[in-house]
Amino acid sequence: MFKKLILFSLLLLITLGLSGCFELSAQTEDPREQITLNYWRLWDDSQSLAPIIEEYSALHPNISINYKKFRHDNYRESLVNAMAENRGPDLFSIHNSWVKEYKNKISPMPEKVKMSKVIEKGVINKEQALTVETKKMMGVKNLENKFLDVVYDDVVLKNEKGIEKIYALALSADTLAMYYNKDLLNNAGIAEPPEYWDRNFQQAVKKMTKQDNEGKIIQAGVALGGAYNIERASDILSVLMMQGGATMMTEQGEIKFHTIPENMEGYNPGLEALEFYTDFANPGKEVYCWNDSLDNSLEMFTEGKLGIMFGYAYHLPIIKTQAPKLNFNVVKLPQIKGREVNFANYWVETVSHKSDHQDAAWDFLQFATQKEQVKKYLDYVNKPTALRSLVNKQIEDKEIGVFASQLLTSQSWYEGYDALAAEEALKKMIQETNNKEEEVDKIMTRAANKIQQTAVKQY
Repeated sequence: MFKKLILFSLLLLITLGLSGCFELSAQTEDPREQITLNYWRLWDDSQSLAPIIEEYSALHPNISINYKKFRHDNYRESLVNAMAENRGPDLFSIHNSWVKEYKNKISPMPEKVKMSKVIEKGVINKEQALTVETKKMMGVKNLENKFLDVVYDDVVLKNEKGIEKIYALALSADTLAMYYNKDLLNNAGIAEPPEYWDRNFQQAVKKMTKQDNEGKIIQAGVALGGAYNIERASDILSVLMMQGGATMMTEQGEIKFHTIPENMEGYNPGLEALEFYTDFANPGKEVYCWNDSLDNSLEMFTEGKLGIMFGYAYHLPIIKTQAPKLNFNVVKLPQIKGREVNFANYWVETVSHKSDHQDAAWDFLQFATQKEQVKKYLDYVNKPTALRSLVNKQIEDKEIGVFASQLLTSQSWYEGYDALAAEEALKKMIQETNNKEEEVDKIMTRAANKIQQTAVKQY
């Protein structure tokens, strides 16, 4: 009997020991099974993340990552169709303004994941082996400390139980800045680009604008006033409204940019911003310099026919490629004195709710966005950071320093579950104001109501 008890105890210990090595939950990746994560992105080639993927695979030999780059014109459609047919990616990129729209398609970051891990066994004859460990993920508070405020505001949402969860992570961020043609400013006698949307700015625009004998604009002082031939016109108008103090949307999902804020009696910052913007397309105004007949603002700038345009860091390589001899510079976005607000426009990385490997997908994203890893990506693509810890270093960068210097004061706003429709509504609002189709306040109300139709779904 005593021998049987000893034998039973030994068998129990062996069983427990083995279970400690190979215990797997229903959601745990088996370290003996090779899995592939399909990752869909835009803009960047596979080499942008290759060093990060290689290092991650060294830590997790059973995980490989299949990277696929898409064109922007067919990405949205390809993604939605693939997910509907259960052949979508495990990880994918979405614009920061799409996060709420895609909320029901995303698996939020879990509190913990169970992952395979390489360990070394033995003292003399060392060999590598795979084991399973439970890892704690960063959590909402940690994300708030590490990432920009705008990233926190965009990617942290409440789930159906009212609990805040992380729905995406950012590899980079971008801000709207002012590009200017140095030769055109010099020729107009303008020693420094304007810092504020004030009289100096307006006079600079007037000095750089040229018309022929028939009144046709042959050189524009600034790309403002138009809707469909100005790069990111909706962003420019949005940040003008936000700088003035307009409430774009309340926490309850109400569009309010067309109304007077409670703390501003008799002053409507949204309306003032729209009128200021459209003045540059009004032939009756001193600052008139833009109309629908002109080419796209980026094209005008690269051709040397535009004094000032507003763009992001991603416009920089485009301008350098298309106009290698253009004498231009980039400075901070003009502000309203006493109030600094900048505009963020960027992409985030997330995990599909239909992925069979959600733990591995989120573990990779957390790994990829760590400071020591994301630096490799940022150095390759030359983009501004989404991490607070890298901002000060990037500010010193000759090319992207301006964009990085605006990150801490950057904001964005949720434009509804159809961001493209919201942008179209803002552009139409600009065009209708230029055409004087109706009183400006009525035009704004109609645009706000249009966006409101998509503002609360999945909010």
